[in-house]
Amino acid sequence: MTSAIDNLLAILDLEPLEHNLFRGRSPQVGWQRVFGGQVIGQALVAATRTVDGRRPHSLHAYFLLPGDPKVPIIYEVDRIRDGKSFTTRRVVAIQHGQAIFSMSASFHVQEAGFDHQMEMPDMPPPEALPSDEEIKTRVLPLMPDPVRAYYERERPIELKPVEFKRYLSRDGMAPSFNVWIRTTGRLPDDPAIHQCVLAYASDMTLLDTSLVPHGRTVFERSIQAASLDHALWFHRPFRADDWLLYTQDTPSAGGARGFARGLIYDRAGRLVASVAQEGLIRERPDLA
Repeated sequence: MTSAIDNLLAILDLEPLEHNLFRGRSPQVGWQRVFGGQVIGQALVAATRTVDGRRPHSLHAYFLLPGDPKVPIIYEVDRIRDGKSFTTRRVVAIQHGQAIFSMSASFHVQEAGFDHQMEMPDMPPPEALPSDEEIKTRVLPLMPDPVRAYYERERPIELKPVEFKRYLSRDGMAPSFNVWIRTTGRLPDDPAIHQCVLAYASDMTLLDTSLVPHGRTVFERSIQAASLDHALWFHRPFRADDWLLYTQDTPSAGGARGFARGLIYDRAGRLVASVAQEGLIRERPDLA
């Protein structure tokens, strides 16, 4: 297991403080604010630890204030409802005495029912895309400094963008983006861990998709970007340490906000999760 995976699992292993109260910490990597996917993942861990025998099927979250990576985050779980089929939890993340994030999550007993899905789009498999070594030698030297720095550092989530050439120019492209994702090391077999890790990863590229038609990326200093809300639905079992295709599109952007959707498929073409997000995408003229 890589050190990045060890660190991710440690971040998701919340410290219980009291009944319905947990404490999470952030990696000390010099970021000015907490990564949104971290808060989603930790909040889902907190909610899951108050539910027995049921897995989450959906979550809906709002980012209220930027998280401070220098201090712990307190997660308070409200056990709203324990029904025969569904369980509902509300989680509030608190720092400096203020709510920085809120999330509702729903859990469902396993039961049979109607079954259908949209087919996975025809995309090159991850093996057909440039390897990490090829990207480092052939592609990274051509990328802007912030993008290059992101791909050079050790990460718990491996990304293989299908349209990686978008990072090499400012030409607008079709309003979609596809990327293969998986953890960089093996995870424990507990399905709850894989769900929480996917919740963490689901925030990594979605907002950036809303800038694809404009030839811009969230890596640019002149772009102020931040997740505003995030919704995630789990459909079928999966492993986050196997390749998953995250196919994303952006139906709309306007008023300094971008909206993007995502479907996540496993290698067998099964739709395992769906995602939607709106975020701030504001251009700073002083840095343009």
